[in-house]
Amino acid sequence: MSQAPKPKLLAALAGETFERPPVWFMRQAGRSLPEYRELRTRAKDFIAFCFNPEMAAEATLQPMRRFPLDAAIVFADILLIPQALGQDVWFEAGEGPRLGELPDLAVMRDKIESSTAHLANIGETLSRVRAVLEPERALIGFAGAPWTVATYMIEGRGSDRSGARTYAYQNPEKLDALLDILVESTARYLVMQAKSGAQVLKLFESWAEGLAEDVFQRIVINPHKAIIERVRAAGVDAPFIGFPRGAGALVANYAAQVPVQAVALDTQAPIALGTSIQAGGKAIQGALDNLLLRAGGPALDARIDTLIEAWAGGPYIFNLGHGVLPDTPIENLDRAIRRITGR
Repeated sequence: MSQAPKPKLLAALAGETFERPPVWFMRQAGRSLPEYRELRTRAKDFIAFCFNPEMAAEATLQPMRRFPLDAAIVFADILLIPQALGQDVWFEAGEGPRLGELPDLAVMRDKIESSTAHLANIGETLSRVRAVLEPERALIGFAGAPWTVATYMIEGRGSDRSGARTYAYQNPEKLDALLDILVESTARYLVMQAKSGAQVLKLFESWAEGLAEDVFQRIVINPHKAIIERVRAAGVDAPFIGFPRGAGALVANYAAQVPVQAVALDTQAPIALGTSIQAGGKAIQGALDNLLLRAGGPALDARIDTLIEAWAGGPYIFNLGHGVLPDTPIENLDRAIRRITGR
């Protein structure tokens, strides 16, 4: 009896190289697809959408039907954990997330164990997707990293993070306590995702920019290491992708210290940085500009070719430096993915 083919993404994360790398895009499911926009009208709000396994599974699978992508990423949101810990979370149309007052640390600490059960529907979404997704296509689970999630919890919305960074300086013990709560709840959440069918786990540190080296060590690197340690202690061996977006030169510190199998690079990442990380024994992912994907044309083709030529000699996963923008033309997505895959 022949074995099911190993997903190309998993092979790249294990160190294999390909002339044409595996490809998936951050935010490949969502507002750039008309079928998603139609589906979204059926949910009363975005949080309800995320917690509806049937709808979230459909959103996860929509881009897989349309494009020859190598991986699906579960449709969810990084702010489901704050809600599970007792903070009010909602989304304002056209403005993004809003969060209520930061709960008392002791109250949140008491909710860590129950937070995983609160998020069980995300596990059901993963199980539904894995049951129908082709075996050669990987399934990715994810969570927001502690510092990024903490910035929303502290400021109550997306912002320039200046308030959260000031809080980090003025209330270091309180921030460390909040990060510890998020480390534990996130680790439990990721273990649940892996047990529900996720074959790869990704940590989104979306707001890693602007941090001094010592602060970056304390609030980004150390929590990431702690999450992975807890996930491994639970017996989960799924590979990790870490994404310290905006960290600039500190990405090298991250790659050297955090035991991820791949480092996702943002748009500004130099070619030499990616090559150096590969030489250190890790895969890289990224770093196509999502604005260039939206613009399309010969410049898009040229940049795709440049990235593949530069990095396909080592373990490399093609992706963006940030998520697909809602107004990205579908023909640009199709053109880019087919140029990458040769299909």
